[in-house]
Amino acid sequence: MPLVKRNIEPRHLCRGALPDGVTSELECVTNSTLAAIIKQLGSLSRHAEDIFGELFNEANSFYMRMNSLQERVDLLVIKVTQLDSTVEEVSLQDINMRKAFKSSTVQNQQVVSRNSIPNPVMEMYQRCDKPPPLNILTPYRDDKKDGLKFYTDPSYFFNLWKEKMLQATEDKRKEKRRQKEQRLVEDSTREVKKVRKARNRRLEWNMMAYDKEFRPDNRFSPSPYHMASSEGSLSPDNRSYASD
Repeated sequence: MPLVKRNIEPRHLCRGALPDGVTSELECVTNSTLAAIIKQLGSLSRHAEDIFGELFNEANSFYMRMNSLQERVDLLVIKVTQLDSTVEEVSLQDINMRKAFKSSTVQNQQVVSRNSIPNPVMEMYQRCDKPPPLNILTPYRDDKKDGLKFYTDPSYFFNLWKEKMLQATEDKRKEKRRQKEQRLVEDSTREVKKVRKARNRRLEWNMMAYDKEFRPDNRFSPSPYHMASSEGSLSPDNRSYASD
């Protein structure tokens, strides 16, 4: 539901009951309509003044921020132009010894508060009916809760948002714990694959160069790719004998 910020009153110009004893009804309606138009113009001028006042405040705030930013940029330009990397050498230890940068910019807090409510909205709020005085029943409650909060509670939406954020954080924490436990279970049940031993071709050729009875390890079984005898071996160690 949209909130109307500014209302021009009166909304209806010619609507109204005629007083008793009026001799000329047309003249009475004309005068009342003219008076309502004048009231509308007054309400419009008041809202226009308020709008231009808000624009002036926003422009002034923007101007002050731009001046502050321009001063910082000018100081930075002067400092950068004075630096010379060939003359000044800064060691890593000096950099670590310096204090960390701390911004002096003041963050705006409580942007939406009672002090920041526009004047038309504040006037509309003041014209509203006040809640019933249920706070006088608070001393008679056993739970010591404010009786007025059962009728209207300004902090309800904030508390609702806080509960949702806390619940979301708790759900994420439980999900991370569940994933961690699942990874631990998977790691414990995972089979360790045996890595095939790398073949040493030079060692195989050297072993095949010997006769079977002179081999250091009689349990050595030659590779199926090398079924040749020791006389026909082409190992690097036997190439010299073959050439002779």
